[in-house]
Amino acid sequence: MAFSRISPSESRQACITLIGMAGAGKSTVGRQLARLLDWKLMDTDQLIESVYGVPLQDITDRLGKEAFLDVEATVICAIRAHRVVLATGGSVVYRENAMTHLHSLGPIAYLDVPLPIILERIARNPLRGLAIAPGQSVEDLFREREALYARYADCAIDANGLSPEACAKAILERISAIFPTAAETPRTA
Repeated sequence: MAFSRISPSESRQACITLIGMAGAGKSTVGRQLARLLDWKLMDTDQLIESVYGVPLQDITDRLGKEAFLDVEATVICAIRAHRVVLATGGSVVYRENAMTHLHSLGPIAYLDVPLPIILERIARNPLRGLAIAPGQSVEDLFREREALYARYADCAIDANGLSPEACAKAILERISAIFPTAAETPRTA
């Protein structure tokens, strides 16, 4: 499936979206990337929490996985932003309409982190929202999502062992090679 990409003239005001598993570091790297670009950061999990007024895990527990994915896609498709780094929930790749919308906003970078690191980070934060079906393991999710992340990403960044700042710089380098004006950094320092 081919997605319509932004043209170079449109990319000056584009967003950059980060996708990857829960625990991949999307919010942490996103903060660094936004700082480097002098843009804002929008964490879509926090956006969903603000719509419902409760923690993300409460939402996923009450709605169930499929209904949550529909809600997540609805919230994602309502985003109208420019010069924003979007740190998405790991489950965003399950709804094609959400991914099509994110592509219309700008380039998408996949933070690729190995499963053992993901498991360790999720174990450290058991209250993080995770869209998981009953009986499904994090390992199952990881295997299921890997192909989806690769399918929808404009670039993949091996984030294993990189500091958040080094990862953000790697994203800028890769995106600049694909969309020359999408990741122009206004800062001189």
